[in-house]
Amino acid sequence: MHKWLRYGLYACLVGLVIEGSLTVPVIAVWYGWPTLSLTQICSELMKVRFSDDTLECRQPYPISGPPFGGAPEAAGQQTARDKWGVQPVPEYPRIGFRELVRIHEERIARQNTAPKPQG
Repeated sequence: MHKWLRYGLYACLVGLVIEGSLTVPVIAVWYGWPTLSLTQICSELMKVRFSDDTLECRQPYPISGPPFGGAPEAAGQQTARDKWGVQPVPEYPRIGFRELVRIHEERIARQNTAPKPQG
């Protein structure tokens, strides 16, 4: 009995290792890599999640940043359109296959066509 239990646990462990090693590459391709870099994917996700076009991911990430110190990610952010409660419900749209690439290109096009401030 213990021998079969050990074989089952080894099979589950191998499955978890394989799943864990494929998670980040599959999610990166789903969101738009190699068209977008991983930093651009992170920034686009933050912009969609918080409905704020000014948010950017910091690269390289500072050692003194959260969780080791400093304010948490998007501290003081008031732009997220979520229903808050015990279990928050996000109000941002579900991100489809490589949809961040389209969102990024639309944002760049809007920024290029916006009138430049005279200064």
